[in-house]
Amino acid sequence: MSNLNTLKLTDAKKPNEVPQVVQRRNKLAKRVWQQIELAKAREQGTQFRVAKFKSYTDNETGLRKQVETQMQVKQWWFTTDAGKLAISVRYGSKVLELEKGKYAVEVAHEKDLAKTLDVIKTAVLAGELDTQIATASVNLRKGFGK
Repeated sequence: MSNLNTLKLTDAKKPNEVPQVVQRRNKLAKRVWQQIELAKAREQGTQFRVAKFKSYTDNETGLRKQVETQMQVKQWWFTTDAGKLAISVRYGSKVLELEKGKYAVEVAHEKDLAKTLDVIKTAVLAGELDTQIATASVNLRKGFGK
């Protein structure tokens, strides 16, 4: 017992479920991370693809098998009508409204894409886009109704 006395004990318990707000934040943060990696790969002249596992049933044996496939990541940045580079943040198929009437972030140079996306990821994890994510989530779910 003397070893336990050297530790700071607490009554904290691990939560059984992650709140839905945190799940949505993590989902968007993962997608922003993919965009950061895509921007870095583009800057270095390489390709970035995400490994995804696909399950199927083998017709001969009847067993379920998994095969690794490469998923291509579509870029969120584009060139505006004015010829400037901009990034729109997407949640599913919906573009998030970052501020009232503002749907994109302007970037000076292509080399600044990763830095700008990193700032966006920090904002997502801090909860600054929770209301926009919730609105987009509701709108996405409407499309699945009958």
